[in-house]
Amino acid sequence: MAAALLLLTLLSAGRSGPSDPPARPVEGEHFVYHVSDPGYMEVATRTLEEVRGRLSRLLGDSLPYKPAIHVVDEQQYFDELIGGKFPDWGAGAAVSQRRLIAVKSPRNFNLSRSLAELLAHEYAHLVTAHKTGLRSSPRWFDEGLAMYVSMEWGWSDNLAMSKAAVFGQFLDLGEIENVNRFQEGKAHLAYAQAYLAVAFMVDNYSERSLGVFLEEIGAGKTESEALYQATGSTREEFASDFKLHLNRRFNVVSLFMDTIFFWLGLALIAVVAAFLRFRRRRQYYREWEKQERLHSTDFDYGDPERPEEIPDDDEPWRA
Repeated sequence: MAAALLLLTLLSAGRSGPSDPPARPVEGEHFVYHVSDPGYMEVATRTLEEVRGRLSRLLGDSLPYKPAIHVVDEQQYFDELIGGKFPDWGAGAAVSQRRLIAVKSPRNFNLSRSLAELLAHEYAHLVTAHKTGLRSSPRWFDEGLAMYVSMEWGWSDNLAMSKAAVFGQFLDLGEIENVNRFQEGKAHLAYAQAYLAVAFMVDNYSERSLGVFLEEIGAGKTESEALYQATGSTREEFASDFKLHLNRRFNVVSLFMDTIFFWLGLALIAVVAAFLRFRRRRQYYREWEKQERLHSTDFDYGDPERPEEIPDDDEPWRA
């Protein structure tokens, strides 16, 4: 596919509501920002500069171009930026031919990822597309690298992989090419497996293998040829070694441990909640007892030293 194709991020998002018009651009050292909230500017600058340094090191690229970064408040403007209608569940896109990144704002959309993760993910897509030029890297590598640099790995990913190991549901790397057509559960597995494939390359063949692989793809080599130059293994050998790695790492034991940690976490939350309720109740009773002590029910207003011996003038019932 041409590098001009949109690189979509499969992340949940809601529909947008009314928002301010697009803000004037702010030119930074390496990016041009279009944001409506100063808080977004701070997050975007910190995140993208950090990810830029990491990608530059990983891929051996100076990344000299200045992408436009849009944090968008309106669905219509988002669609205009990316040049077409975008699925409701899409939270971000990288348009390589325009060196543009558009992500939906947390203020107006119900996102399942943080703004920092979205920006890092889409910037990795943009860098990958520019690195390969008119060629495209395999989807497993593209998505895996984006997740790797944005550090999108959590307990749910670990659990998805453990379940896939137990039920024999690991995907062939080539299947991930069709991730846009997957149901949510299978797509989650595809992204997790893509992340692990890139991490496997780094751990076993060094960080430099990532840049070599993309350079070879950009030079017109096939996936297998590029993998051989980067790792010394053909695609079939790499896929076989990777699957063996997955089977060693994820199994019944890992699934059991993941499940145990889940229930232990729920139990801990329940215990903490019960303790807080007990503490609030105890504090309430203490306050109540204090008020009871301060609020006298003895309506004798005579001598405070001998209240029942000296009658008060205003107690006519004593006469």
